[in-house]
Amino acid sequence: MAFFTLRLTESDVVEMIDQRKLPLEVSYVELTNYKDVYDAIKNMIVRGAPAIGVSAAFGLYLASKSLSQSVRDFDAFKSEFFKICDFMFSARPTAVNLGWAIERIKSLVIKGNGKTVNEMVKDIRAESLRIFKEDVEINKNMGIYGAKLLKDGFRVLTHCNAGALATAGYGTALGVIRAAVENNKRISVISDETRPFLQGARLTTWELMEDNIPVTLIADNSAGLLMRKGKIDAVIVGADRIASNGDVANKIGTYQVAVLAKENNVPFYVAAPLSTMDLTLESGDEIPVEERDASEVVNVFGKRIAPNGVKALNYAFDITPNKYVGAIITEKGVLYPPYKKSIAEAFGK
Repeated sequence: MAFFTLRLTESDVVEMIDQRKLPLEVSYVELTNYKDVYDAIKNMIVRGAPAIGVSAAFGLYLASKSLSQSVRDFDAFKSEFFKICDFMFSARPTAVNLGWAIERIKSLVIKGNGKTVNEMVKDIRAESLRIFKEDVEINKNMGIYGAKLLKDGFRVLTHCNAGALATAGYGTALGVIRAAVENNKRISVISDETRPFLQGARLTTWELMEDNIPVTLIADNSAGLLMRKGKIDAVIVGADRIASNGDVANKIGTYQVAVLAKENNVPFYVAAPLSTMDLTLESGDEIPVEERDASEVVNVFGKRIAPNGVKALNYAFDITPNKYVGAIITEKGVLYPPYKKSIAEAFGK
């Protein structure tokens, strides 16, 4: 790939591609403290559940490094560091990978009694890089399993962006498509625009064109017509959180695509790492759904498109019940209904 989503440099700068400016401008931001990383997650410079988790891990490393310059006592360090972890967790509530990465770093610190603060900081840096590298490998493993579901010549609909831009690299839903293409299958992609933030129009199309994978952009409300005409062979989306019963939280609009797919006998697949699954939740009814500022709905690229004073709702995610999900593609294989059983087995339970 000619681009990267995010990385931690040798000089301890977190570099991220600014996804708000794509595709018209390819630029990177340099973040040197955890508050900058928090803002990048909150304001969607970086987005996508896996990428958010990796970003949080890098941000916590920056926080630990800064904290170590003024706090030498390990217990005092741990207390202050955990406050920063809570702050980082508040950036975006729906993507479970955010909390997963934070808890993984916190667990490292909890087990670190007896170490010096400086030793702990080095461990946190190594763990954040491990989370980054694991994400890329996990995505590639998902691609290997998921590619088997796509036949040569398939036309695949995607929603939002679940590609390299949403992860540390390679992608979840788009990773499956990449793997199929690498296996010499002729796959073409139909990307819906994904209002209101237009991740499909701005990010998915750009990313696929960079990799020379055929892609066609459609308006969100065209999917049903194309399915009815037999022009879509499968749907693959990512996920921000999956409950233990297989209910899926993903970008707003996913639910209606899943319902349309069911009505038109089009297979609907979800590609997500096990870290996106929240076994503490019995169903999607318990998943918190982020509501963002209404300005994202009434404005497009800073230009107002709706009357002044109009009320607007801007839910960032919706919940797709498991009955609409044909399979969940993970790094440990493809899971099928009943999901309560197959998800538990994937975790060795």
